[in-house]
Parts: sequence; C-alpha cells; structure tokens
Amino acid sequence: MLEDRTAADRPLSPEIVRQPAPQEEQADWPTAYPQGYAVVDVETTGLARDDRIISAAVYQLDARGEVQDRWYTLVNPERDPGPVWIHGLTTEVLAGAPLFPEIVPELSRRLEGRVLVAHNAMFDWSMIAREYARAKAEAPVRQRLCTIALSKELRLPLPNHKLESLAAHYGVVQEHAHHALDDARVLAEAFRPSLLRAARENLRLPLLACQPLTEWTDAPRPPAQRSGYGAGYRPTTTWRPSRKRPACPYPNPGRYEAGGRLIQGMRVAFSGDTSVDRELLEDRAIEAGLHVATSVSRLTSLLVTNDPDSPTSKTTKARTFGTPVIDEPAFMQLLQDVLPAQPK
Repeated sequence: MLEDRTAADRPLSPEIVRQPAPQEEQADWPTAYPQGYAVVDVETTGLARDDRIISAAVYQLDARGEVQDRWYTLVNPERDPGPVWIHGLTTEVLAGAPLFPEIVPELSRRLEGRVLVAHNAMFDWSMIAREYARAKAEAPVRQRLCTIALSKELRLPLPNHKLESLAAHYGVVQEHAHHALDDARVLAEAFRPSLLRAARENLRLPLLACQPLTEWTDAPRPPAQRSGYGAGYRPTTTWRPSRKRPACPYPNPGRYEAGGRLIQGMRVAFSGDTSVDRELLEDRAIEAGLHVATSVSRLTSLLVTNDPDSPTSKTTKARTFGTPVIDEPAFMQLLQDVLPAQPK
C-alpha cells in the first residue's frame, strides 16, 4: 500500500522497490505482443504545451503484466507548481527535488525497450517528450499503449473513461488520486487483467508509434494562446514563434479516400495533442504541398487526431460533415508518399 505522506515527508529522490514477478504460463500467448511495459504517470503544472512535470512514476511490467520494479521521483519545475489543490505539491516541497535533466538517465533506463503504457497516453507521452527535448535528450520510447483505447477494444462496460472507473471495474482500490506513484500502481493493476483478456482473445493491441521531439525553442507566448488549469498558471515559454502560413499553391482535389494517398492541395486540419510538435507537423504538411486548415468545414479533406472520440468542435464537425479522420501515425506514413497536384 502506498503510504500517504504529508507534504514535508514526500520523497525528494527516486524511490525504488523491487517485487517478485510470479510467472503465469499461457500456451497461446500472442507472439507479436511486446516483451515488456513501462506503466507511467506524471503530475504536471498544467495542461499546456509548455507546462512542466513535477512528479513521475514508472511501474515496469514483464511481457504478461507482472510487476518487476517501481520507481518514483519529484521533479523541480523551476516555476509555479500549478494546481496544488489537485496534486498537493507545493513550491517548498519541490524546491529540493532534482531537475528533469538530472532524472533523465534513471528514467531512460526504466523506459528503454518497453512500451509506454498510460491512461490517456498521448498526454503523458507528450509531456515526457517535451521535457526530454528541453534537456537536449531523446526519450527511448518507440511505442505507446493507451489504456483508454485498450478498454474500448475490449468493450469493457465502463460508465466513462476515467481511471477510477477502470480501477473499479477490476476491483482495484485507489489510495491517493493524483499522486503519480499511486496512479501508476492502480493503472498497472488494472492493465494486467486487460492484457490477459486481450491475449486470450488474441486481440491486436492498440499500439501507436512515438515520434521523439527533437526541436525546442524558448520564446514569449502571446496571451491569447495561454491555457492550462487556470489563469494563475500561464506558461512563460512556447515552442516556436507564431508565423503566418504560406498560401497553398495547389487546388483542393477533394476528400481523402480511405486506403488511398494524399494529394497536394488537400485541406488538412489537426485536433488535439500530437507526439510531434503541432507546428512542426504543420510545417511537414505544408512542405508536402498540403493546405493546413485551422478549422473543419465541408471542404476539409482530412482531420488528423489521436482522440477521435473527444468532444472538440473539430471532431464534432468532422462527424457532421462526414470528413475522413485518421490518427497521427497514419498521417505521418501518408506524408511519405504524397501524389503531385493534378494539372489545372
């Protein structure tokens, strides 16, 4: 059981506890399944792109979901800690914690060679990738698995996609919500039965590729772009200066057809977070001859989102207009072979 420490007693250095991993044989275990997983949870100063990680926990699991190791650390964000009433981590508590570059070697050792597992994995992966970019390092993660996506694949009868609902479904008791170590423990305990069921049904795991972020620029952030938990946690840096996009020189050839190829001039919109920084992703689309749209309309050829079920205005309009929707990895693959624009 995770001890509920007071703020003054919270650990300021990584905590490591090794546990035996009993073996459970299953003759028909899918051979294509990963050999190990890193169940991750991070607490942050907010939800914006330039918010910072303030605590991180990793549960290492073997190929069949048995716990091999757990690790937890606080992280000094060198800024306002954000919503203290949620995570309970004050400036005083974080003052003596290591900076993110100082935990990179230990964190990398626990992530390397494993599939990153998280509840809403896009968020945790994005925060980790950005912190690595700030530290001028590359996260050793090549694939991620979102337990929300896995629950959907398994058709679990959940009232919603909150971690507490998944935990309740499997009878996992949550001791300290929004504490990274306990959230990671709860997720690890809930992930194992999901993994076993997926294996019994020979289900293809919803694995997504992770594109490490390799570019980082500090710059003042325009007030209109600020976001996060609240007005008191406005970030002070941004990824890249805003700039006007060049006009697409090609006519719109129409909508993208599933299984087909992208064609220069297609109008592409993006919704939600992406593992590749959004502006870099847009740059790649523009360089390929695509028109990057800021909204979805009847003329939009394609919507790229890693969370098609989210109730954003773009996903809602895409469903209304029948706009094709694909995820980021599929889009990155299509970008490698874009058809030239048809002659006028």
